[in-house]
Amino acid sequence: MDKIAKIRQLLECLELPKRQQTDICVLTILGLANLSKSSKWKDATNEWHRIHDIISFVNRNYDVNYAENSRETFRKQALHHFRLAAIVEDNSKPTNSPNYRWRLTQEFLDILRIINISKTTLVSFKKNHKSLRELYASKKAMEKMPVKINGVDFMFSTGKHNQLQKAIIEEFAPRFASNAECLYVGDTVKKDLFRYDEKLLELGFTITLHDKMPDIVLYCADKDWLFFIEAVTSVGPIDPKRIQEISEMTKDVTAGKIFVTAFLDFNTYKKFSSELAWETEVWLADMPDHMIHLNGEKFLGPR
Repeated sequence: MDKIAKIRQLLECLELPKRQQTDICVLTILGLANLSKSSKWKDATNEWHRIHDIISFVNRNYDVNYAENSRETFRKQALHHFRLAAIVEDNSKPTNSPNYRWRLTQEFLDILRIINISKTTLVSFKKNHKSLRELYASKKAMEKMPVKINGVDFMFSTGKHNQLQKAIIEEFAPRFASNAECLYVGDTVKKDLFRYDEKLLELGFTITLHDKMPDIVLYCADKDWLFFIEAVTSVGPIDPKRIQEISEMTKDVTAGKIFVTAFLDFNTYKKFSSELAWETEVWLADMPDHMIHLNGEKFLGPR
């Protein structure tokens, strides 16, 4: 097995993500270790290097031709991630300093010199350092937004759209749909985050396609009102076409239907104001105590 394949195998054993097992990442390690194709593993070193030095070394020794302007790719795709994984370290100089350098950590160098990829060889390293896969998975979990739906805890993935959906459930519903039960909530990653099929069918819904559903559906049993709410950050307000689609999907529903477009702020609302259907409602997350009603006989009520 050649050196590139062997390093890739080592990175896999250390549970680095696939993006940190690419040729650039593998060659970065070989360049930092001063290992050419003919070098012996035991001769690996961890001297300080500039990214320029790494590029020059791999170009000379591995039949590649990385340009000098690819330094940022080496930095962002390999070195930054390797630092988190305790594979490399920097010399703590300011990043814009001409004396800024990188080198392999002594722990990783010890593994590299014997390149004996086995559980016993890597157990100490893995015991002392979380793998990048673990670190990134933990980071994703921490970034998720908790939300309580019908008294049950769920986690939204991050992003403005789900930030707005969280506000609809926690701020809009208590103010304008008190005691409402949530029947449907989408998510930008998990499309059907919450779906109360039994109640939807009981009310007369015909659900065939996810993309026909609005972002959130609330039901007030005491008034027999359904709220169809679109959370809009970039696309998808309640326009006449959207009302037609939802009306077709709910043609057997006898409950009163209220159509609401929710925005994070007034500026976003202004961008879509000309597209909104008449006799619908607008709610702004940054002014949660107020609603905007687009004409009609009632301030808030079913069509």
